[in-house]
Amino acid sequence: MQDLQYIEVETRANPTAAVIWLHGLGASGHDFEPVVPELGLPGDAAVRFIFPHAPNLPVTINGGMTMPAWYDIKAMDIDRIVDTDQLMDSARAVGKLIDQEIERGIPAGNIIIAGFSQGGAVAYELGLTYPKRLGGILALSTYFATAKTVRPSEANAGIPVNIYHGTADPMVPETLGVRSVAALKDMGYDPAYMTFPMEHSVCLEEVQDIGRFIRKHVL
Repeated sequence: MQDLQYIEVETRANPTAAVIWLHGLGASGHDFEPVVPELGLPGDAAVRFIFPHAPNLPVTINGGMTMPAWYDIKAMDIDRIVDTDQLMDSARAVGKLIDQEIERGIPAGNIIIAGFSQGGAVAYELGLTYPKRLGGILALSTYFATAKTVRPSEANAGIPVNIYHGTADPMVPETLGVRSVAALKDMGYDPAYMTFPMEHSVCLEEVQDIGRFIRKHVL
């Protein structure tokens, strides 16, 4: 996979922390750019937000139409048949963005990986396997597609994980969020799980809690 294109937003000059935030199927890095001012971060917080654009791929469930996607979804049943090789490729490509932030002077422990829907599945894979300790994982309205195959790194044992889900989500049923929590607990993690009365989206209360997570773990 080629290097990812992305949008970069800095809350102040000389950032000391970074959040790499992955969008969902058919979207772009612009999707979550407007969220930054709503996070309630301190005025002196210097955080760099990276919003990558997924590559264009044919997506089976959409009739093979080419669209921004982190991987192909071959069936939309509850178990989600996905192209795991493409998911792993995307995780490696986003991992290069983490490497880049470290090279720019931000410690790995001050970097959070966040993802919505498809992006969240990539965030799980990357956040748990990255060889250096990261600041945390934020999983929004998503599912743990590689729960049976992931090989977590020792560095990220016990990494903070917050999972958010809508109780009326018709695209990614809340059952999949609950399954993610169970899978992570079986692996020895202690994820926090929050639900909101919404569909496949985000809400202000969720965004505000994400802001608290950022303040707690990387600021």
